[in-house]
Amino acid sequence: MTRNHLIWLPRAGVVAAYVGRNASLSRNVRVIAEASAGRMVVEAIGRQGIPVRLTVKLENLKPLPPGLFD
Repeated sequence: MTRNHLIWLPRAGVVAAYVGRNASLSRNVRVIAEASAGRMVVEAIGRQGIPVRLTVKLENLKPLPPGLFD
């Protein structure tokens, strides 16, 4: 099966929406760098309020809707 949509490739420093397995895992993140195997290094606010760096799949990152952070 092939997918007929374009993959969004964010630049470093861009704020994006991470869509996890369920609604509680969805959050706004800041892209830090591109990693290997179609993954990106992002920074988010952790459970204790401290910034944490995560590696997420590129397909789980979506651009924010227009109007936010413009």
